[in-house]
Amino acid sequence: MKKLTVDRFEGIYALLEDSDEKIFAITTNEMPDGAKEGDIVVITDEGEIYIDAEATAARRKEMAKLQKKVTSRRKK
Repeated sequence: MKKLTVDRFEGIYALLEDSDEKIFAITTNEMPDGAKEGDIVVITDEGEIYIDAEATAARRKEMAKLQKKVTSRRKK
């Protein structure tokens, strides 16, 4: 099993990044419906691909917290 972050979409490809910052490209028709940039997707050993909603929500929350921290530092 591999967890990847949807980095971006380019044409017919979704570019996914792993924790080592390696980029993988898969065709968009292989992606789960509704997948968007920033989502965490899981690719099982059997090749099933799905969005990990819990991990995605946690990542978005952490990114919002970091963004708020950076923004508050700029205002000082």
